[in-house]
Amino acid sequence: MRKLLFAVTILCSLLSFSQSKDFKISGKIVAEEDNTPLEAATVYLEREKDSSLVSYTISDKEGSFQLEDKTSDQNLNLLVSYVGYQSYKQKIAINKSNIELGEIKLKVSSNALEEVLIKTSAPVTIKKDTLEFNVKSFKTKKDATVEDLLKQLPGVEVDEEGKITVNGKEVNQILVNGKPFFGNDPSITTKNLTKEIIEKIQVVDTKTKSEAFTGEEGDAENKTINLTIKEENNKGVFGRVAAGAGTDKRYEFAGMFNHFNNDQRFSALVGGNNINSPGFSFGEIEKMFGSGGSTSWNSNGSFSINGRQFGGGQGITTSKLAGANFADNYGKALEASADYFYSGSSSENESNSQRETILSDSRFFTNSRSRSVSESNSHTANADFEIEIDTTFMINVRPRFSFTKTNTDYVSNDETLDEDQVLTNQSSLNSFVENQANNFTNEISATKKFGNKGAFLRLNLDNSINNNESDDYINSVAEVFGTNPETIVRDQFTDGDNNSTNLRADLEYRLPIKAKEIFVKFGYQYQNNKDENKQSTFDFNNATNAYDDFNLALSTDFEYTDTRNSPGIELSIRKEKWFARFGADYVARTLKNNDGLRPQFNVERDFKAVELNSSFRYSFSKNSTVYVSYNLSNRPPALRQLQAFEDVSNPLNTVIGNPNLSPTNSHSVYANFNSFNWQEKTGFFFYSNFTITNDAVVSRTTIDPETLTRITTYDNVNGNKNGYFGGSFRKKFKIDSLRSFRARVGMWGNFSENINYNNDVQYSSKRLGFNPNLGFDYIHNNVFEFRPRYRISLTNNKYDIDAFEDRNFTSHNLDLNTAFFLPKGFEWRNDIAYNYNPNVAEGFQKDAWFWNASVSYSVLKDKGLLTLKVYDLLNQNTNARRTATLDYIEDTQSTVLRQYFMLNFSWKFNSLGPKGESGDSSMYFID
Repeated sequence: MRKLLFAVTILCSLLSFSQSKDFKISGKIVAEEDNTPLEAATVYLEREKDSSLVSYTISDKEGSFQLEDKTSDQNLNLLVSYVGYQSYKQKIAINKSNIELGEIKLKVSSNALEEVLIKTSAPVTIKKDTLEFNVKSFKTKKDATVEDLLKQLPGVEVDEEGKITVNGKEVNQILVNGKPFFGNDPSITTKNLTKEIIEKIQVVDTKTKSEAFTGEEGDAENKTINLTIKEENNKGVFGRVAAGAGTDKRYEFAGMFNHFNNDQRFSALVGGNNINSPGFSFGEIEKMFGSGGSTSWNSNGSFSINGRQFGGGQGITTSKLAGANFADNYGKALEASADYFYSGSSSENESNSQRETILSDSRFFTNSRSRSVSESNSHTANADFEIEIDTTFMINVRPRFSFTKTNTDYVSNDETLDEDQVLTNQSSLNSFVENQANNFTNEISATKKFGNKGAFLRLNLDNSINNNESDDYINSVAEVFGTNPETIVRDQFTDGDNNSTNLRADLEYRLPIKAKEIFVKFGYQYQNNKDENKQSTFDFNNATNAYDDFNLALSTDFEYTDTRNSPGIELSIRKEKWFARFGADYVARTLKNNDGLRPQFNVERDFKAVELNSSFRYSFSKNSTVYVSYNLSNRPPALRQLQAFEDVSNPLNTVIGNPNLSPTNSHSVYANFNSFNWQEKTGFFFYSNFTITNDAVVSRTTIDPETLTRITTYDNVNGNKNGYFGGSFRKKFKIDSLRSFRARVGMWGNFSENINYNNDVQYSSKRLGFNPNLGFDYIHNNVFEFRPRYRISLTNNKYDIDAFEDRNFTSHNLDLNTAFFLPKGFEWRNDIAYNYNPNVAEGFQKDAWFWNASVSYSVLKDKGLLTLKVYDLLNQNTNARRTATLDYIEDTQSTVLRQYFMLNFSWKFNSLGPKGESGDSSMYFID
């Protein structure tokens, strides 16, 4: 009987597909009062029986639109929405393939804003500076997170590293109901909040609260996403708990609790693991609680997250984390939020490396072996207070405190051989370092508006107080061979005490020349940074059996001061289609260093310069813009680079500053273009940057040909050039109501021409890197997802020095992501990466497959999830790799995480919405 019912269901489905009719509906949206074409009106089709979305589009600058799709319905409802006008609705008979509606006239609405934001269900709404998506219009998998939802939105991309872009512009902030959610880490929000509680997603230019208050232009090159919680889902509790255990003693656990009560919000999380994740996992391959961030997988199975490496040379890491977030409104005048994080990690690693260093007239070889064991614990607290005294005066206060304690036990052995493989020097090191850091920062902004033409006065005060204390025990032996052999033995203790205080004050006044269009801004910035660096080194005294013999050569007592005064002026012009900004600052800067141990090395230098900044943005339409900027910046040398003091902390490399260094000037031009065609479902963006740097500060090292010891100083060079470029084209196809296909072709690259020194010989190097990529997504709703990506990396290096050979490098990367949605609550996912690098040395693996997989099963009425996952299914995780730079080639081998299997169980709870339900759970099929 079941087989018969199944066959009948399949037959009915096939019959329904066979009865689907292709159609194309076209027309033009105009204003009733003057027949003006309305660009960016949302036009969409809904089914009569359940109001489910069939298709949608956006009118072009001529007001024209075109809807192409297929349906088995006899009639569909066509709706049109546009900010400032009444919504339009018309019943359309699908009785022919081409349906021409002619002009559709919209009436001005006296309460249009409320109508658009609340009453209509348009999938996409384009307002002056906001792109808004109606969440229920976009189909996702069951139990989808916000990240899953974002991947379905037109113009929105979420790459393999978790970075989010909207029409090529990076999203650097995600808010929930206009407020931060767990600080500044967007991935905590996107990976832990589920689609079912979200009503709308709004995309705007990133602005500070003060900029939003004054109505200024924000950061047009970065976007902010605001997630609006459904009103019925803004009260109650929800969360998830999970735990897993695996082979090789691998484990993980995680828990998250959220309580929403209208404006008041409280969230807490806790977890830990020993699988090289800095955050937590609910058992899936993709990590939760912020481990998405900026994630980069390497061919050896290692990965880096927000700049920190895990695996692949960083050993095996065990981590733990706990945190809480609170936000609330206190009357109409005060909004407050605060969060606290604790994180801890411990890691072990062993590493071996062989390096060949190329000199202008010879080469030498270095072999290194090391082992490290480290442990770190940190506490961070943040708060944000927005105080609106009245409609013209607002104060923002943002304090932050952090405390970190780290212990590191490190052992290394190094040897250096000359070109004939003769040992020239060798060293061994055993150290234990205990470090403790306390940091406090506070940002205060007070803004006062005058009148209604755009005038305001703003004062920003930023200060920070940092203290870093360290105890460093070192036992080392360095041996230099040759005609004058030398052995340097050190058994020392160094007491480090570093303090810094930083203050910056910005005062700005904006004067409107023409109300809300032309402004002149006058500004003044004062900055004072003071660093105290005291390193007291004591040799071990055999007579007293204590570290009490003060070592002057290895001790420091510096007091750095960096003072900057900078008045400036800026002209900005804002028109309907374009915005321009031109600014100039005069910079007077004093760098001063007092050496408490060696007064003869005291330094005081004055620098004066003009800095320029300008930008121009033009909107061809509401869907297409171009942006260009130019900046002239001036950077003084670092005080350490200016100071003539000889740093002999490394007995094989003495570093000496150069007090005659000049400041560095950089001219930088940036441009981008982005466009999304709602009619064709295509998107395109391109960006590029070019920078010329004069008086760049570079290292200048001289190597002793016999002992291979080094003396390093600094010098200025002219003619450095560098840049980057990239672009992407994507198009979405709807095969039928269940299947869709999205293709993407992109590329990115960089280039540089640098002047450097090699063994005191100046040379020029040119580098060009080009990385085209191709990918597509095939989605069969509730059945199958297939997302392959391919990238080839091409690098060309050229040198004008005979010692260096021109080099070309090529590597290939293929990623295959699949998801199978099986009957009875089963889900099977695979993340497969293949890397091929033909340039590595003989004996090293040229290619590798890295395969992670998981199978999950929904239980307890979909509230529970049982998952079996495997890391490195093929057991090919390799820890051998080759690195090639301008003047050396290095092969390394280190500890990495190896294959393991893990069984995980997670359970979610939810009392949001009426009777604990999370609102509408209907599925809509749309692309």
